[in-house]
Amino acid sequence: MRAVGGVMRAVGGVMRGSGGGVGGEVWQPVWLESVPRRHVRALAWRTDPDAATVEVAVELDGRPDPGTRLSVRLALGGETVDAEAAVADPRAVLTFELPGLRNGQARDAWLWTPENPVLWDAVVELAPPRGEPDRVGSYLGIRSVGADAGRVLVNDRPAAVRAVLSQGYWPQSHLAAPDADALRAEAQLIKDLGFTSVRIHQKIEDPRFLFWTDRLGLLVWAEMPSAYEFSGTAVERLVREWAEVVRRDSSHPSIVVWVPLNESWGVDRIARLPRERELARTLYHLTKALDGTRLVVSNDGWEHTRSDLLTVHDYENDAAVLRARYGTTDALHQALAGLAPNGRRTFVGTPEETAETLRRPVVLSEFGGASIDRASDGSWGYRMVGSDEALEEHLSGLFAAVGGCAPLAGWCYTQLTDTGQEANGLTDENRVPKIPLDRLRRMIVGEDSPPAASPVFGAEPSA
Repeated sequence: MRAVGGVMRAVGGVMRGSGGGVGGEVWQPVWLESVPRRHVRALAWRTDPDAATVEVAVELDGRPDPGTRLSVRLALGGETVDAEAAVADPRAVLTFELPGLRNGQARDAWLWTPENPVLWDAVVELAPPRGEPDRVGSYLGIRSVGADAGRVLVNDRPAAVRAVLSQGYWPQSHLAAPDADALRAEAQLIKDLGFTSVRIHQKIEDPRFLFWTDRLGLLVWAEMPSAYEFSGTAVERLVREWAEVVRRDSSHPSIVVWVPLNESWGVDRIARLPRERELARTLYHLTKALDGTRLVVSNDGWEHTRSDLLTVHDYENDAAVLRARYGTTDALHQALAGLAPNGRRTFVGTPEETAETLRRPVVLSEFGGASIDRASDGSWGYRMVGSDEALEEHLSGLFAAVGGCAPLAGWCYTQLTDTGQEANGLTDENRVPKIPLDRLRRMIVGEDSPPAASPVFGAEPSA
């Protein structure tokens, strides 16, 4: 039995028979596989806990012979649900009724959450009237994602958004992880540090990593790499490739936010040029049309047209200033009105778009970026400190500050690992924490007491 991980052209949760890269570099898995003459090319799962249904869209490699049947079995522990239908076209959709989801006292045992990432096993069989059947294995998680009352919701309950930015680079292999186990260890490290979420920055991540975020209950922001400049060619390629990304990865329950644009890269004149605003607007609505089950951020951190989250990037490294900017609702709205602290106009959409986005939860989706000052090696961070001890003291103040800003729905620290000259990771490039992991975790989850006073950078650490 083959294993299709619920992602487009995927076997075992990774792309089948294809790779991506620039200049011939292969950065996601590639292999050849023997399959029956008529076989399943892709699966896509969509779940609706409120309607108590699961839908699977099955794509075949071509038109099936008359009399071909498609059967699907879902299993969770001792529970099994089956569906079967004749198929005459290359695409088919089967819908399962799950009455157990209607029982409010028992439904939690069936739902995927970050705390309890329940995954259903699935087996799909395509049986022609003659010849070899095709059997594939997959999985799915049942959950909903939304936003209300200033909070991100998973299954209608507030979800803590303690996120870290990850660029997914490796010193020995660049965009490709050195091996499959490194991807598992990366997801586990993020969880062990106390983060609930990861924002994959400027990279469409290996589906084997998404397999582990599904398994471990780690929320994912999926972000499209940016175009170099705005042009007709860039628009065409961005729209096509982003649609392929959403199609490929939409079955992963851990993905909760889509980010087609970041910091106006590729739309750098969005505040002045209507065409660039139209692209941001189009990408938002295209993403909602392809997948209406997740949140979409039109242009993370900078100028927004319409977004399901209001996001801001702010590399102010004074904890007291962060508290003053985001500690109350009035202060937060004042900070984002007109020019935001990052010098960008937060709102560039129509009055209706601005009013709608203003009502959405606010996430400080990039902050921090502190680094130990090692000027001799050419590395840098958004704030340089003088020693390991000073870094710990500084981070303690920053995490306490943003954690104490009640109007924020969440935050994302920059960044997980050192990446090239950007030596502002919580770990070095080999994933070794710069501060003992247990102490980092206490800061991140909010169990650490803030320092009595702001640290003096370059001075000797306090005793």
